[in-house]
Parts: sequence; C-alpha cells; structure tokens
Amino acid sequence: MAGFIPESTLEQIRAASDIVDVIGSYLPLKKAGANFVALCPFHREKSPSFNVNPSRQIFHCFGCHKGGDVFTFVKEYENLPFVEAVKRLADRAKIPLDLEPETPGGNPRQLKDTLLQIHEQLTQRWQNCLANEAAGGAAREYLASRGVSPEAVKLFRLGAAPEAWDDTVNWAKSKGYDLADVEKAGLILRKEGTEHYYDRFRGRLMFPICDEQGRVIGFSGRVLDPGAKGAKYVNSPETPIFTKSKVFFGLDKSKRAILEAGFAIVCEGQLDLIACHMAGVKNIVAPQGTAFTADHARILKRYVNEVVLCFDSDEAGQNAMARSLDALLASGLAIRVATVPAPHDPDSFIKEEGGEAFAALITAAKGFFDHHLERLCRLHDPATDRGRQAVVREMGEALLKTGSAVTIDAFAQKTALRLGVQPEAVRAEFKRLRRPAPPAPPADPPPEAGTVTPTFSPPPVLEGWLVKLLLHQPELRAWAVEQLAPDWVEHPAARAVVDALFAAPQSGTTADAPALLAAVTDASARQLLTASAALDRPIPNPGVQLADVITRLRNAHIEAHRATLRQRMADPALDEAERLALLREDNELRVLKQRPVPPPDLTRTNPPPPPSDEAAQTGL
Repeated sequence: MAGFIPESTLEQIRAASDIVDVIGSYLPLKKAGANFVALCPFHREKSPSFNVNPSRQIFHCFGCHKGGDVFTFVKEYENLPFVEAVKRLADRAKIPLDLEPETPGGNPRQLKDTLLQIHEQLTQRWQNCLANEAAGGAAREYLASRGVSPEAVKLFRLGAAPEAWDDTVNWAKSKGYDLADVEKAGLILRKEGTEHYYDRFRGRLMFPICDEQGRVIGFSGRVLDPGAKGAKYVNSPETPIFTKSKVFFGLDKSKRAILEAGFAIVCEGQLDLIACHMAGVKNIVAPQGTAFTADHARILKRYVNEVVLCFDSDEAGQNAMARSLDALLASGLAIRVATVPAPHDPDSFIKEEGGEAFAALITAAKGFFDHHLERLCRLHDPATDRGRQAVVREMGEALLKTGSAVTIDAFAQKTALRLGVQPEAVRAEFKRLRRPAPPAPPADPPPEAGTVTPTFSPPPVLEGWLVKLLLHQPELRAWAVEQLAPDWVEHPAARAVVDALFAAPQSGTTADAPALLAAVTDASARQLLTASAALDRPIPNPGVQLADVITRLRNAHIEAHRATLRQRMADPALDEAERLALLREDNELRVLKQRPVPPPDLTRTNPPPPPSDEAAQTGL
C-alpha cells in the first residue's frame, strides 16, 4: 500500500484509537495509578516496565526504551510499514482510507492480510453451513449430543465443513482468491504432480482458532463419522499467520477473566474449554494441537504468575501434564494441579456435576509436586524396594529442575514421610542424582527486520529535567524561549525535543506528545520524549525549578567558554591588545554567571480568563 495520508486524517484516526484500548487488545494491561503497565512485548523481562499513559496517549518501556504513540505501537508490534499500521487502525475505527493499492509482489504483510481475510470469510461460510445447510446436519446432531448450547456455538463461532473434496476450493474461486494463497493458508492442498487442489477439512466440526485480538488465524476440525479414516482432529498447518506452539485456543475470550482471577487454568481440548467457559469458569485456555511449550508459558507469564493444570485423568493426560513441567518452571510460573475424578474430563464432569463443583475442584487444586508425589506412589508400589527407589528417583529428578533448595528439602521430607523412611536418606538419594542444568528461560522470538531498538543514551540530569519541565508545564514554554539559548543544551536528543517544543507555536503544531512525536524524527529523541511524557508525577514549584535548571545550564555553558578563553590567554604568542580583550570578555562572563535567572511570573504567563458578559456589565 502506498500513498500520502493527510495530517488531518492521521489526527482523526489517532483520536478514534484510544491507546489503552488498542494496546489492551494485544497485551494484558494492569492499572497502576493514572497509567497502565504490562510486561514489555519487545524484550524479555520479569517485572513490568512497559508503561501506557492514557492522558498523553503514548507508551514507553523503561527497560528497552521503545516508545511512541498508537501508530508506533501497531507498527512495531506487528512489524508493519507505517502506512500499513495506519490502515490497520483506520479499519479498526471504521474510518475510510483511500490510498493507492500496493504493487503486486512479495509483500509479506499483504499476504498476511489476505490470509486473515480468507480465514474470516471462511469462518462465516462454515458458520452458515452449520446453522442452515443440510451438510451441517451431522455437526448439529453431534453438538446437541454433547450438550453444546446455541450460545456457545455463536460465541466460539463453530462451523461445519461439508463432506466434499472441493467445497472450499470452489468457494475460494467464487470469491476470486488465488488458490495458491488459499494453499498458503493451509485450507487446501495441491494434488502431487498436478495443478488440481482439494480441501484439507472435509466432513468435520470446525473450531476457529483466534489470536489474542480475536482474529481467526487457523482451524481445528473434529471428525463426525466414527468410521472415517484419519485422525480424530485435523489442525491447520504452520502458516505465515499461525504457529501452533504460540497459540492458545480461547485466550482471546479468557484473557480478561485470567487477569481478574489472578491465575490461568490450562486444559486439553476445545470442548473442555467451551464447557468450562459456559459454566462460568472463564479463566481457561487450551494449547492448540501441540504439547505445552516454552512459548505457551511465556504468553501466560504476561498475564499471571500462577497456572492450574487440568488435564484429562487418563494416563495420556497425566503424562502430558508432567511433560509441561520444564516449560512452566523455566518461566517462573507457580503450578497447581486440579484432579478431575476418573473417568471424567472437564466437559463430562461439568455435565454431570455442574459448574460450581468444577470451580471447587479448581479451588482445591494441589501444588504440582504434592500431586506428582501422589501420582508416583500410585504408579510404583511404595511397599516394595523397587517402588520406593522409583518414587525417590523420579521425584528427585523433577525437584532438581526447580533449582530451589527450599522446595527440594521440603519435598525430601514429604517424600520420606510418604515412604516411611528417614528424610536424611531421601536427601542423600537426591544428592546422588545427576543435577541437570537449570531449564533455559523461554526464548523470545528473534526480532524481525525493522524492530531493533537503537541504543538509548539518556541526557545529563539537568537536560533531562529541562525536557520534563517543558513537556509537563506548557505554560512555561514562552518564558523559557526568552531565557534559554538552544546551544546551552548539548545532548542531541534533548536538543531535538527542546527545538520541537519551541517550534510548535510557530508551526501551528499542538505540543502534545503524539504531535511532537510526529515532528521528531530522531529515534533517540523519540525515546527521550516518550520516557519524559510517560509518567505524570506532580512537579512542585515548576517555575522555580525551571529557572534553576536554566541557570545551571547557562552557567555550565559559561564555564566551558571561560575555560576556552583562559586557554587562549595562556598562549605566549598572543599580543597585549588581544589578551586584554579576552580578559574583558572573561570578566563579563564571570559577572553574568553571578546573575540569577528570575522565576517566571505565572500571573503574566497565564492571564486570567476574560470576564463574563455579566461581570463586564457590573464592572466586577
């Protein structure tokens, strides 16, 4: 997409795109005073340093120093060109944006937009099939047999793929899509050695998979014919918009509930999640078509510090739960385990016992290692030497992954008590086990092109305070223009921000943070601007403080100039007239340095509002 976007259009889109709402659709924002905070999406961190300021409509990370307005965030987070970010926000705000179309070619963003559009429209097509077509009859019967309500079908946008080899192929042709793009979306496959395509999903109940913003990025299809060959579930393959190891089913609908509850429940399947959600237990997610990964743990860590695992009670479910330990420990998440009585899974348990009973199971969930010890004692007979050795070995191997001496010792005692042996014996056995290397923290995805943040070098303290005072106290800027010589500010980023602040009235630009960001092109200056604007803390006696800062900057500049004069006067080749002239200049600078800069008269800087008509008539 190319074209010129008028400043008035940019302002209209910015005004319609509240930065808290926009960023909140990508990240779990938490209120912190007047602002909002989150774990930064641009670098790995354990405590939130990403700050969103709603009054100034900017964001800034005090860890990696990325910052900007709502356009900057979408551009950086989605790795988009600026114009594409503007288009994304314009579409979100339903503001028409007429630009020249992109020249056809290998634009990855254009491909992603096309794939998102295909997924959304195909979701609607399959929803209609489920609701209204004979081809959706088997799916309707299956959902009724599982007790899935019409409300759940609508909320999760369930659909039905007809039992045909070319339904999606023909649909894509009717919509004018290039079949090569539909293949890239993972929805059709090419018959080897030919140009013929056939459908990936046929005769299945379809579960749309959404990203955290609620956009459909893939599908999971459940077979409806018990006698059909092939897997019970078929999932979308990896595509430019879908990476299964980084996606949770249901997170787009549960993220607010997860934040409110303070922990996330992790279950295995889509129908389990839907049953829990409709029963009122909404802080729940399900890994999509893969084992629980380090990326999954990293995503949940952005929201909460604790997870409750609620996998199926069969051996496969319990083994899957045990395999998730490494990723969860590496992320620093606390882990509990909720046990659903056999032979139930969460869906069947809720159908039989109700949502309140399931919520009680979650509340009663035990710590991971308490559950693990009980499970090992069921798998291995503690009454035999072989069983005791197996319990101690497997318990020790799991505990050593924590790297926590306190946890290891506590469960050495619990294990000893459960086996009827001395704690010292269990501790000794734990020490004999080869200690594995601590699990590596979940790696952030490698930065894409154009997302590297330049190294930020903050200005000296005085110049930093100058920027903050001028930015937060706009009533002092006119006075500061008269008192401050621009060359007193030496840091390039601080100088650029000050110049932009002083130039705003002459250029007719509003001097709020988003407008200043548009006027400042240097990356370091933009980082300084967002860092200075991010926190709205009251500044006592701002006029006095600004006068003091300007006085010190002036004096530092004077001293630097006097040092140069003294160096020149020390030159033995200098004639007497030149030496006297330099001496007089040095004396003038010394006198100037002793002269304070008086604080601004705020009654003059901020004149009172004009009197009302009634006051003018009465002379008051």
